[in-house]
Amino acid sequence: MPRLGVLGWPVAHSRSPAMHNAAFAALGMEGWRYQHLPVPPQLLADTVRGLGMSGFIGANVTIPHKEAALALADDAREAARAIGAANTLTLAPGGAIGAENTDAPGLISALDAPVAGMRALVLGAGGSARAAVWALLDAGAQEVLVWNRTPERARLLASELGARAVAQPQPADLLVNCTAVGMAPAAGAGAPPEAAEGLERSASGVSALNQLSLTFDLVGEYSYVADMVYRAGSTELLAAARAHGARTLDGLDVLVAQGALSFELWTGRRAPLAAMRAAAREGQQVV
Repeated sequence: MPRLGVLGWPVAHSRSPAMHNAAFAALGMEGWRYQHLPVPPQLLADTVRGLGMSGFIGANVTIPHKEAALALADDAREAARAIGAANTLTLAPGGAIGAENTDAPGLISALDAPVAGMRALVLGAGGSARAAVWALLDAGAQEVLVWNRTPERARLLASELGARAVAQPQPADLLVNCTAVGMAPAAGAGAPPEAAEGLERSASGVSALNQLSLTFDLVGEYSYVADMVYRAGSTELLAAARAHGARTLDGLDVLVAQGALSFELWTGRRAPLAAMRAAAREGQQVV
């Protein structure tokens, strides 16, 4: 029975199992299973090496393991090596580990807008941020700025990938949040879109924006806001962006886009996008 999973710490919030299991069902792939794999950082190496011998043929990787996952690979594809992080592993019964990064093409596909010529700001300096910076530059962005709460990490990422680190968020055409800020539901989460401005102005909303060195007014400086975080209801960042009339992209759309690429890599079959998208949306209350 082919098995797959998503490695993370924490990982119970991930909707990848619902999404991939729906894909297996849609294609009649009986016996295939995808599950949560909660693994603390200190156990990642031993766990990944043992998965292939336990019937697993692959795994997705999420916070905080993406950079460490690449280091474990015996063979890494060009994009993963260039980015310095992997979100998709292929596992052989003998223990060999292959690494790929589908976050980068998944983001560009989900944006569904011409990136060429854009000025973009990426918040964060982890594996997802590395993929976003590389993807935006590869797609022709005019300039990519990087902000992180730890300035040294932003400077290191920027120097390695050809971006520019900034001490504070600056206005841009596109803002991409690659931090975990907003993952925890806030009071009022799930409010209808017309209540977005009121939701953003809640105490919890202000706190979340402040963690990103943003204010409600500053969010209005971006015409397109993408948040890699997904959860039931809107994140505070997207609520603020919508209140300003900006175009938005939530992390669920990115999850589906990158998940479809991982699915096709593992199975050799075209991903049933409609089934995956519906399952990811319907699973928003699953924890």
